[in-house]
Amino acid sequence: MTTQKKINACLKACTALLLAVSFALTFTVSDYYIFNRIDVFGFFAVCQWIKKAGLLLLPLAVFYDKTTCAQTAKYFLPVFVIASCFTFGGFFDVTVITPDSTPAELVYAHINGFIPKAANISLFFVSNALYLVICSLLFVRDGFKIKAKCFVYFPAAVAACIPLNFFENFFDINDFPEDHFLRFGNFTVWHLLAVLALAVFTIAFYFFLRRKERKIQNEYLIAAAIVLLIQYHSKDSVIMGDGYNVYNTVFACVPLFICNLGVYVAALSVIVKKKTLYSIAFYVHAAGALSVFVYFGRDEMSDYGIFCSYSILYFCLTHCILFALSTLPAALGHYKFRLKDIIIPLIYYFCVIIIASVASALVTSASMSFSYNGYTLSESEWIIPNYAFTQINPLPFTVPMVKLTIWKYDLSLLYILGLYAFYVGIFFTFNAFYYAFINIRKAILKRKA
Repeated sequence: MTTQKKINACLKACTALLLAVSFALTFTVSDYYIFNRIDVFGFFAVCQWIKKAGLLLLPLAVFYDKTTCAQTAKYFLPVFVIASCFTFGGFFDVTVITPDSTPAELVYAHINGFIPKAANISLFFVSNALYLVICSLLFVRDGFKIKAKCFVYFPAAVAACIPLNFFENFFDINDFPEDHFLRFGNFTVWHLLAVLALAVFTIAFYFFLRRKERKIQNEYLIAAAIVLLIQYHSKDSVIMGDGYNVYNTVFACVPLFICNLGVYVAALSVIVKKKTLYSIAFYVHAAGALSVFVYFGRDEMSDYGIFCSYSILYFCLTHCILFALSTLPAALGHYKFRLKDIIIPLIYYFCVIIIASVASALVTSASMSFSYNGYTLSESEWIIPNYAFTQINPLPFTVPMVKLTIWKYDLSLLYILGLYAFYVGIFFTFNAFYYAFINIRKAILKRKA
């Protein structure tokens, strides 16, 4: 093996390890807790933000040989990585426990604190060492050249990986009553803007990519997939620190919501380029993402806050990227589907519903005996993960209860079957829109020719 090959092998191994360690760190309360508390954590929070951008730049530099990303990373990242080693302050002592914490909140905090402080500290410094090793190897591999583009790529990467709870530094949600104009809800002006954002983002991305070479299109789609994964996993830490929507325990991080699974399926579909994965992303997850933009569920199920709260920004950004990744390869002509291609997505979705139903019931049943310091959760405090909406009906009407008992919890069998049938209808409707788009696209291209 040549020296160059050894360096590339080390780079890939170290980058993969960095991604694994960074993933583990998202399950620590402190990871994203700092970004809406800039007044407390100051420059350290900025360093951590820049390091998040490194999780976008380094995979592109190492696994996809993007020279400009490599130059950007090796010149900018080390400064902030080293600075973070000396400015962490009370980062490792972050806790959501206060003198006013209720007994139930103490139980939840005990569940969420499954990664001990010593492990958090170790993972933090291991990740910093990996950043520096990777940047050093990039210097060894590529030398000291630097292009002017680096000064464009760096702020672009930082902007793409912005911690979405950063905007909470500028307002206090308690200052906005439930009926305030800025509060997000179904069929408000903010709902309309969210739907427009989905359409504008996807259409703009399509027009940006359509005249580029296939290789360049794939690279942009992969970059978007990495951004999606980074932003998606911000939720892990937010849930355990400040809460996301109505969820506040690590059980909500289990990816059994349809769009949670979609993040992985859509990202993998553009990275490994397998038609089976892409058909699942296209039929199941694009249709699912679109459906939740049309109707967000009953207002009492959600607590999105105002339009620039973390919950709504996270929801809109991740679902916009998910929808784009699930539809653009077909729109750009990378894949063509026939009706039979919907069979695997239908089987996949059926399996997801079964697994999500069982998992939801098991988590709730287990939570009935969760306790800490002598206090056991009461019925109103049980954990309802509601994976794939299998426990709580988001529609504004009730479904007759046909009991399906799993351990200690009763699910509605009729509702779950109806939920599956409802989404199957969405899949076929989405398929009809796909064929309409293909025919319109053909007509336009023929006319231009």
